[in-house]
Amino acid sequence: MASRAEQHRLRVRYGKDGRLAYLGHLEVLATINRSVRRSGLPFAVGNGFARRIRLQFSQALPVGASSRGEYFDLLLTDRVGEGEALTALRAATPAGLAPQALCYVPHRLPALEAWLSDSLWRVELLGEAVPAQLGDAIVELRSRGSLEYLRGERRKVVDLGSALRDWDVDAGGRELAIVTHATNEASLRPAVLLDAAFRLMGLRPPSLRVSREAQWHVGDDGSKLDALGPWE
Repeated sequence: MASRAEQHRLRVRYGKDGRLAYLGHLEVLATINRSVRRSGLPFAVGNGFARRIRLQFSQALPVGASSRGEYFDLLLTDRVGEGEALTALRAATPAGLAPQALCYVPHRLPALEAWLSDSLWRVELLGEAVPAQLGDAIVELRSRGSLEYLRGERRKVVDLGSALRDWDVDAGGRELAIVTHATNEASLRPAVLLDAAFRLMGLRPPSLRVSREAQWHVGDDGSKLDALGPWE
């Protein structure tokens, strides 16, 4: 068996089609595991009893969200050409989760879930325009610092000062772009932010269509680093 130093870390970007928005994270993981096994790629396995494929995933999407920019890292025992690997994975994966691009990345990088810190979200309000006072409500929430909410029966707290990077309303008035920053302690879900903002305005929260458009890492110097490199 190839040692970790001899293995090759292949990073794959894939999408989650809007029709699959309500497919849970564990179901996505199971589907991609099966797809890797079907692909014929020389994947590495762990040393445990279950002999699991060596896979790492980026942060889980909220249930109900689609995506154009999810990632997983796959360890291979042999280096396969990137074009060949992409063709094999596409052929073995359902179209709604199909890989879009891939490349080899250095082993020195942290795990994807911790390294990809920032996300761009597109949020569409279904059946209504964005209220003119929504921006003021978001500013007010952010000035308060912490936002508390319930996820199921668990009370969660997120610091909006660090978790909410930016937001904007498109010219048509029905979509928002929201940039969030995740930490080991918490991450901000767009639906949670908008639910709180609408309640602050005294309005019923609308139905939403949410999509994660991109993820990236922010360096210590503030630079924005793409998950697929380029690498030195």
